[in-house]
Amino acid sequence: MSRTAVILLAAGSGARMNGTVADKVLAPLAGRPVFAHSVAAFMASSIADYYVVVYRDPRQMTELMAYAPTPSALVQGGRERQDSVMHALAALPGDIAHVFIHDCARPLVRPEQLVALHKIVRREGAVVLAHRVTDTIKQHSDDARLRTLDRSRLWAMETPQVFSRDLIVRAYARVAARRQHVTDDAAAVEKLGHPIALLENPHPNPKLTTPADLAYLGFLISGLQLTA
Repeated sequence: MSRTAVILLAAGSGARMNGTVADKVLAPLAGRPVFAHSVAAFMASSIADYYVVVYRDPRQMTELMAYAPTPSALVQGGRERQDSVMHALAALPGDIAHVFIHDCARPLVRPEQLVALHKIVRREGAVVLAHRVTDTIKQHSDDARLRTLDRSRLWAMETPQVFSRDLIVRAYARVAARRQHVTDDAAAVEKLGHPIALLENPHPNPKLTTPADLAYLGFLISGLQLTA
C-alpha cells in the first residue's frame, strides 16, 4: 500500500524578521509556536503517514522536537530552500508515493484543504495551493518601459505543494544536475514540462516574512477562533 509523506520546512533564516524574534517558526502565535499550527492542521487532516521535519541547526531541532508529529524524521536543511527539499526527499522511506512540501512559515493552512490536495494529487500527479492575483501587475523592462500582464491568468503560489514522489524526485535531480535555481517546488516540476493542477484558496494563507506579518497572522487567527 502506497503512503503519503509531508515535508515540513522550518530551516529558513528569517533574515527579514530583522531580529524581532529569535526564530520565526518558533515565535509565539495564538498561544503556540508558528510551527505547531502547521503540524496541527496536518494531524487533523489525517492524510499523512510519515513526516520529515527540516531544521536549521541542532538548537532549533531540539525545540522543534517538542511539537514534531510522529512518525517523523529530522533532517538538517541546506544552504538554499531547494537544498533542504532535496535532503528531505532523500530521507523518505521507499514506500512513499506522494509528497506534501509545506513551508511552516504559512501557519494558516486548513485541514480541509489538505484533504482536497491529497485527492487531486492522486489523480493529477502535481497540485499546488494558490490564490488569484487581484492587483494590476506590470513588468518593468531595462528600457524603463512598462507592460501590463493579464492578471486573469496570474496566480500567487502558496504551500503546500504536492507531487507524486517519482515526479518531484526527478524534477529536483534535473535541477541539481543542471545547477539551476528555483524558488518553489512547482518551478522544478515546470522544467520537466509536467502539468500542475491548481487548488484555489479562498482563505488568507500568508507567509510570515516580516515583523508586521506576525501581528497580521494573529489577527487572522483571532477571527477564526471567533467564528469557530
